[in-house]
Amino acid sequence: MMKVYSIEEWHDELVNGTIDVSLYYQQLQKETYFQQKRLNALTTICFQNPPQNLSSDSLLTGVPYVLKDNICTCQIPTTASSRMLEDFIPVYDAHVVQLLKQENACLIGKASMDELSMGSTNMTALSGPVYNPWDTRRIAGGSSGGSASLVASGLATFALGTDTGDSIRRPAGFCGVVGMKPTWGLISRYGIIPYAASLDTVGVLTRSVQDLSIVLEKIAGHDFHDMTSSRLPVPHYRYNLSLDISYLKVAVIQNVVDKLKDHRIQTLFQNCVSLLKNAGASVHEISFSQTYLEAIFPVYQIIANGEATSHHACLDGIKYGFQSQGQNLEEMVIRTRSQGFHQSIQQRFILGALALKQENQKRMFQKAQKVRRLIVEEIQNILQTYDIVMVPSGEGIAP
Repeated sequence: MMKVYSIEEWHDELVNGTIDVSLYYQQLQKETYFQQKRLNALTTICFQNPPQNLSSDSLLTGVPYVLKDNICTCQIPTTASSRMLEDFIPVYDAHVVQLLKQENACLIGKASMDELSMGSTNMTALSGPVYNPWDTRRIAGGSSGGSASLVASGLATFALGTDTGDSIRRPAGFCGVVGMKPTWGLISRYGIIPYAASLDTVGVLTRSVQDLSIVLEKIAGHDFHDMTSSRLPVPHYRYNLSLDISYLKVAVIQNVVDKLKDHRIQTLFQNCVSLLKNAGASVHEISFSQTYLEAIFPVYQIIANGEATSHHACLDGIKYGFQSQGQNLEEMVIRTRSQGFHQSIQQRFILGALALKQENQKRMFQKAQKVRRLIVEEIQNILQTYDIVMVPSGEGIAP
């Protein structure tokens, strides 16, 4: 088994000359093929030769990482785990890829995902299901399941994923790693194959909060290609880390916790709450509007699938991608989209098309947007008093 480094451990050994980088990457390449057979978590293996002449200017120099396969990489396939895009090779890098190249991080592969990011199991990928490294009889979660599985296995020091509903947080929970969906707009989405633009975020998966803070600081910030990206200065996340949490006020949404049926998750969650209390945080049980709680899922489904239907209307077999022949143009498009998308994706498009239909927009799509605003305002009201809102990342262990 290879040694698993944190980012700072890797950097220290690189600076001190106590690591043979060429040998390490030879071992890493063997480990990559072994883990791929075990986890089925990669759609593309990228590196051919160990990197040469690594400098120690950046903490991320030479650090092995993986990208979710909806993040565009120049001259490297980017399939979004969909048959519709199985031959798609971008001619440009996503903004986050450009930034990581500047840091000399080493991309070792593209990670499997639920098709077009639409799912929470990583069972709909064109290359098949991704397995949980702790127990390969179980799922890794999705849609960023490949990213989470590869970080948890120790193969990748960090991974980038995307999160629309819970696509980083759920697999992070199932695989026992740190996963963060940042504030919308904190990280550029230029070069990301979208699911729902008003909800999509790029995020990071690591084995520690410290590693996550290092990567986040390198990829956050404004990008002129993405008008929605934040113009605020990027904080020094790594230097701001502190074990002193005595000033934090934590809100536990008790009517969410009370719905947990798995006693194991309840026990683990309460243990986590106790840890925060013992470390000095002030923890308070609060109640979130039950009406809004029950509205969250249908609001999400309407907005996300409506936007996805619009975003992916271009995947019709005419311009690029998978194509199935027909007797005329209409038949060709119908066959292409019927055969090119997993059934679960087709169902989401049907729901999205229903919500976007002219006669339904006011009572479905626009109403969902208004209710979302009410939910956001409720959360913002809570954050006027509390620093953290705390709920379990899932209702059970990985199925």
